[in-house]
Amino acid sequence: MMVRRNCLCLLVLLTCIGLWLAGKTIAQVAQDDDIADVPSELAFAECDKHKRYYLIGAGEQISAPKEGFGLVIVLPGGDGGARFASFVKRIYKYSLSKEYLVAQLVAVKWMPRQKVVWPTEKVKVDNQEFSTEEFVEAVVEDIKAKYKINEQRIFALSWDSSGPAGYAVSLQKEKSVTGSYIAMSEFKPEELEPLEQAAGHCYFIDHSPDDKVSPFEKAKQAFRTLREYGAQTEMVAYKGGHGWKGAVYIRIGKGIRWLEFATDKQSQEKKSVQTQQKPSN
Repeated sequence: MMVRRNCLCLLVLLTCIGLWLAGKTIAQVAQDDDIADVPSELAFAECDKHKRYYLIGAGEQISAPKEGFGLVIVLPGGDGGARFASFVKRIYKYSLSKEYLVAQLVAVKWMPRQKVVWPTEKVKVDNQEFSTEEFVEAVVEDIKAKYKINEQRIFALSWDSSGPAGYAVSLQKEKSVTGSYIAMSEFKPEELEPLEQAAGHCYFIDHSPDDKVSPFEKAKQAFRTLREYGAQTEMVAYKGGHGWKGAVYIRIGKGIRWLEFATDKQSQEKKSVQTQQKPSN
């Protein structure tokens, strides 16, 4: 009896250690019951061990919509690590329709004391092998090789530490992402590509006036400046300060639907211009 009890205690201890290494408590695991049905698989873009991401929502029983799946690329804030998987699965389940796939990228630690979580083309760190912009494009191409994707609805979701990279991704001259949801983040135009490249891009900016970490004025500056350069911009304010507060999944869902509306509008306007420019016979 004593041996059995000791074995049971050892098993519990090992389980707790495993959960601790995964960044979860037993209570958190129990709370994940609501997303047990959300499919998720670990993948590596370009077979590169550093280009690690979780593809969420894909499964053998899911068939692509006529126009293809929408795709939300998530760059987690904080340390950008895999520990955000439960949160991102809930975004998929509670904020999006089943016509979407989600790719949660995992930030790379290029050096032990790395201050920039998501290095970019303009803001680099030592030993960096690729930028966040390149990482995003590699993941999009990897998913497009496996699933039919609606190229009009490829959105990037970033917040906190990943926000600056979210802006950088949106300002590439050639990019797959058509809309950006950026929350609780600073806007640093001096660290970005020319803002003229924002023309035609769609931005949904989500920020709290009570934010003491990322000033609200920076978000307002992004809203105004990007619009001046020809972007479609929308901004919402929430109460509670820095972090995901309040009805988070409802708000994210509304933001994605706004991006859908804005990108549809951009597409229609582009087609209208092309029709007007087409020479008559």
